[in-house]
Amino acid sequence: MDTHLHAAHSLSRADTLLVFLPGAFLKPEEFEREGFVDAVRQRRIDADVLIVDANVSYYYDQTFIERLQSSVIQPQRERGYKSIWLVGISIGGFGALIHELASPGSVDGIVTIAPYLGRRPLGADIARAGGLRSWRPLEGPPSDSEADRLLWPWLQQYAFPTPSRRLPPLYLGFGTSDRFACNHKVLAEVLPEGHVFTTEGGHDWPQWARLWRDMLQVLPLPILRPVSAQRDLQALATQPATNPVAIGA
Repeated sequence: MDTHLHAAHSLSRADTLLVFLPGAFLKPEEFEREGFVDAVRQRRIDADVLIVDANVSYYYDQTFIERLQSSVIQPQRERGYKSIWLVGISIGGFGALIHELASPGSVDGIVTIAPYLGRRPLGADIARAGGLRSWRPLEGPPSDSEADRLLWPWLQQYAFPTPSRRLPPLYLGFGTSDRFACNHKVLAEVLPEGHVFTTEGGHDWPQWARLWRDMLQVLPLPILRPVSAQRDLQALATQPATNPVAIGA
């Protein structure tokens, strides 16, 4: 997978990395054009941004999970990032979720904006059952090989305190007129307070950009120190070490 890095610091790497996953047929540079990278900087988030060129064909040939892990997540961990968050739009949100399902513990947080969550009839079945807290997946082998047959039982863990503690924090944003909103609402019912964001409108960049700016205000991400404090720390670091002088010596 091709990637495009936007560093938070000119001379060093941040400890946190935000990995942006685009929607189907979207170009990586659209994250820049639509202000996603600028929003991170305006909030003074102390994180590098890595935009991934995740072609939709990777989902069709079922290589997305392996590609993301081997060419993005694992190499970035080896470079020293202590915290990695996935930020996915539409099918990119779906990709972030199925990646964590297949590779648990790989990332430290997930932000899904207008995510594709699978087929509407399956989401409708869950809603008719009373939601994820009441729904019982069918026992035995799944009736087909579609990924949502595994995704929804995994998402169901967020409905209960004990299993949800083993999962990365999950944030969801969507437009109230989004074509996937019926499934979004099923998931939203079980996420913690403050983890769900909505806006008027459908499935497009204006809604996604508004949601991202709102979500950045609450995401538990580190904030850059004030410039003056950074300069003081740098000055202290460059001063030669001195031995304390005893009073009266």
